[in-house]
Amino acid sequence: MKRFKYLYLAISVVIIVAILLFRSNDQEQPTGHPRDYAEIKKEGTINVATEYNSISFYVDGDTISGFHYELIEAFAHDKGLKANLYPVMSFDQRLKGLSNGTYDVIASDLLATSELKDSLLLTSPIILSKQVLIQRKKVEGDSLYIKSQLDLAGRTLHVVKGSPSILRIHNLSNEIGDTIYIQEVEKYGTEQLMAMVAHGDIDYAVCDESIARASIDSMPQLDINTAISFTQFYSWAVSKQSPALLDSLNSWLKDFRKKDQYQQIYKKYYRKK
Repeated sequence: MKRFKYLYLAISVVIIVAILLFRSNDQEQPTGHPRDYAEIKKEGTINVATEYNSISFYVDGDTISGFHYELIEAFAHDKGLKANLYPVMSFDQRLKGLSNGTYDVIASDLLATSELKDSLLLTSPIILSKQVLIQRKKVEGDSLYIKSQLDLAGRTLHVVKGSPSILRIHNLSNEIGDTIYIQEVEKYGTEQLMAMVAHGDIDYAVCDESIARASIDSMPQLDINTAISFTQFYSWAVSKQSPALLDSLNSWLKDFRKKDQYQQIYKKYYRKK
């Protein structure tokens, strides 16, 4: 029965993608190369990959919501563009889509690592957050509970395939002087991994703290209090072949963050717990 729950989540995302594709009948086919701002402006559309979760992008009935969804819609509105958003659960697929021109922007909680900076252009920081361990709350006699990062030695942490958090886990392994095993999961996103921990299918996962806090009310059996990383910058990404698009996004973000509208959007999704 547990597996049916995750299958349902995966099917739901497929249905959402199909609906969004249906709504975008004038969607241009991928050009085979990344577009820069002049081409985007000429065609009048911007194609954006995001992740389906309680922070980035989600659908509730007929309403589409999400922090990154609202931000990219505001950007598109101010620039006279139509935004086509696509929830892509696989981090690797988002990267591939950016490189082949399927998407112009990755708009999600993207950890600004030096590794990503080598291959992508990252916008100025959009939020501050950190990576946290997802585990079940401690019960008496429980040998699985992690009290500190040192207890991670020899444990297996599940992450979304290709996640930037992998580099941090490798560094943490070096810091504690012992092996931390990593299991990359391709077909599920961060919230699905949380659900798998909550239902006992896996013992540990790592995800962004903001997503964890947005989901914890529906999974009260989880503990998200052990940090895996320090607080770090999170950004959007564009191809290295799209420097003008990066400049346009950065200029817009600089001005938009000063507006009340941005504060209202931020407080809606990143409320204090």
